[in-house]
Amino acid sequence: MKITTEFIKLDSFLKMENAVSSGGEAKIIIADGLVLVNGQVETRRGRKLYPGDQIVYGRKRFTVEAA
Repeated sequence: MKITTEFIKLDSFLKMENAVSSGGEAKIIIADGLVLVNGQVETRRGRKLYPGDQIVYGRKRFTVEAA
């Protein structure tokens, strides 16, 4: 996904990628440790993602890109 800002928060990123259906769902899966950022479990939904960061949720893989 390409972003036009300096960063995007993890929960917003998952919603925009349609990996989750709502912010509430994003909050739960992140808190449960089901999301990896750059190979590390991330439990902070407000984690700032920058271009180059890689996110894994289940079998889905995403990369943050600069616009």
